[in-house]
Amino acid sequence: MSLTRQDRLQALGLWPIWRLRTATPVEPELAVEHPLAESSAALTAASNMPAAVIEEARLRVETEVAAPLRPALERPPASVGSDAIETMDWAALNAAIRDCRRCELAKTRTQAVPGVGDIHAEWLFVGEAPGANEDRQGEPFVGDAGQLLDAMMAAIGLARGRNVFIANVLKSRPPGNRDPKPEEVATCMPYLERQIELIQPKLIVALGRFAAQNLLATDTPIGKLRGQVHRYRGVPLVVTYHPAYLLRNPLDKAKVWEDLVLARRTMNELKQ
Repeated sequence: MSLTRQDRLQALGLWPIWRLRTATPVEPELAVEHPLAESSAALTAASNMPAAVIEEARLRVETEVAAPLRPALERPPASVGSDAIETMDWAALNAAIRDCRRCELAKTRTQAVPGVGDIHAEWLFVGEAPGANEDRQGEPFVGDAGQLLDAMMAAIGLARGRNVFIANVLKSRPPGNRDPKPEEVATCMPYLERQIELIQPKLIVALGRFAAQNLLATDTPIGKLRGQVHRYRGVPLVVTYHPAYLLRNPLDKAKVWEDLVLARRTMNELKQ
């Protein structure tokens, strides 16, 4: 059955087309058509239309109007660009991280993990990426690795949330805790860079090879990065092993103690 425009409008209860009434006559060329105006006559006409005609009109609206609009309605909001991140305050930055869709990790994570702690901290600890526990709880370094990090900090007189901020290079968990991809790092690093700019820490402790190499823009092995004070954009940076690595290699805890002593001594010197 072929429907005219009038048939389709009648089936939807939108016919006849009513013209806007005014107190004074309207010139013919200024008459306003309002195809969405409702009236009891139009509804009555639609109710008397055959069911097949109504269904055909409904399908036409679905395929010709609704379907083309649906992709735009369902598309997630575009993520902010790096230029916008550079000017964000702390609240806007946290919101952008939690809502981020800048890489494919947004499709597999449970939630993003911005970081935790004192936003005016002198100490900044930076790890690699959220693990399974962090992905569930929304906080970095929880579970066994988190407990070990807390013990490491306590050994030099620090505590989570007290003059300490903890973050990761990546804010979303890679599936299966795989190594982050270079494009994921490139996409996520502006968030960490802005966090460092806002916190303005006196000292950064890079936890593990991944964090150290990305902050220092080097591929030097972690064994050669330890034992010295580096600089990240002018901020002193000390490298040590990641707590998760220590859980698998407990004999290296002595080396970590050496790194923490170096970090503590460096902080003391900065305050003199």
